[in-house]
Amino acid sequence: MPDSDGAFDTRMESGSLGDIVIFGSDGDEYKRASEQGKLFDWNEDDILSDYGANIQANMPYALEKNMDINEANGVGRKVLGFAHDVATSPDDHQSFMYTWDVRWDLYEQLGRPEVKTLDDFVDLMAQMKEICPTDDNGDPTYAVSLWPDWDGNMVMYVKAFASAYYGYDELEMGLYDVETGDFHFALESDGPYMESLKFFNKLYQNGLVDPNSMTQTYDQMREKFSAGGAFFSIFNYAGSQLYNTDEHKAENKMMMTLTPEDATLIAYGMNVMGVNRIWSIGADTKYPELCMAIINYLTTPEGYMTFRYGPKDLNWYYDDNGYTCFTEFGEKCFTDSETAMPDEWGGGTFKDGCGYLAISNSTWSIDATNPDSNGETYNPAAWISRQKEASCDTEQAWRDFTGCTTVDQYLDGRSYKTAIGGASYSAGSRSDELEIIWGQVKNCIVTYSWMAIYAENDDDFNDLVAEMQSKCAEYDPDGQCEAWSREQAEIRHNAELAALNK
Repeated sequence: MPDSDGAFDTRMESGSLGDIVIFGSDGDEYKRASEQGKLFDWNEDDILSDYGANIQANMPYALEKNMDINEANGVGRKVLGFAHDVATSPDDHQSFMYTWDVRWDLYEQLGRPEVKTLDDFVDLMAQMKEICPTDDNGDPTYAVSLWPDWDGNMVMYVKAFASAYYGYDELEMGLYDVETGDFHFALESDGPYMESLKFFNKLYQNGLVDPNSMTQTYDQMREKFSAGGAFFSIFNYAGSQLYNTDEHKAENKMMMTLTPEDATLIAYGMNVMGVNRIWSIGADTKYPELCMAIINYLTTPEGYMTFRYGPKDLNWYYDDNGYTCFTEFGEKCFTDSETAMPDEWGGGTFKDGCGYLAISNSTWSIDATNPDSNGETYNPAAWISRQKEASCDTEQAWRDFTGCTTVDQYLDGRSYKTAIGGASYSAGSRSDELEIIWGQVKNCIVTYSWMAIYAENDDDFNDLVAEMQSKCAEYDPDGQCEAWSREQAEIRHNAELAALNK
């Protein structure tokens, strides 16, 4: 439900929220609507069981989550809706966030040397600089070009690298093992954060870190990657998506994925409980059965596919092997939402009738498994039918080397840990006293981490790390930051275990 110009408050005052009501979150507005009885109870007159059979059968955890929220809001264990982006299985995971993009054309020129360890990776970067010392603009090249804009409790790129290499997830002031629940404080000697910090210092000592990394903006980094100023990025949005232009591909230059053999990546599990946007029905609707039937249809495979991509057979179909395909017209609609629809389908444009584009919401996660297909998801990027021919010889060389056609296919075959989706964990609140200490320690970690990256030798690096640890201990003599972070890790792990046992 659009909330422009106070539409929600106006509708609340009028006593009518409408028929099918969608909330952007399960927060304040949803709470107010549920407390004031503005939402239809889905168990009333058995409309869920009679008209929402697919929801009831396939989204039990999403319904249970809604009951938990309503109970916490003081309205009892009613079913007033369910959240968006529901996963079909807790074993499903999202597309990989950390893609390890490297200049594959240079890797080919070097004869594709083995990359078993981080030391091998540093050697590879040094070799790339030897054969490609300048970028498209004639400026010096580096292995990495970082930026400080997104630093938080730690230096963003350092903690993100720890996730990409060790498979640990950021949690408060450290890193969390998503399999065991073990927590590694950022200041832990030889811990994943410190080891990742040492990796970037080793790159720096070899002349492979952009010297402007500590001061440049994100946009300045983007300009450098677009010109080929760096050879490696753990993020595709700050790597291949910037460099792999049509112009570079025409020159057989591309960034593609390569992980060290000893790396363990992290994948983020999807949530069988859904996320936070709520599908619901207005309490005063005259058509509760029809509203429920419509929402239920949107949770069926055909309904969801139609909701996102248009009518079956006109826009998409399953081939003889059960794989999902766009028709030629469907592909056109997918790439251009202004495509005109046939008169027999109402005319107008695809955008006019596409539910997903109009509502900007979903029932299933796009990466959830479509049970009507041959094991594929709802995501066209993963459909076998849309795996096109390689765009240039370098991409074909990557496919030949890896035996894969997509990055996710390659990374699925590597070692990785999966962060559990569906856990009910949310960060706790710090006391005012701890908040002050937290800010001091956080700033110290970030400042000294950058200094350590730029250390000229190992002794300087070790001295700076020791000084960082010492100063943080002065700010936090009782170790409250670490204790609070560990407490949060325990709470998260228990929530994840509870989610697994549901």
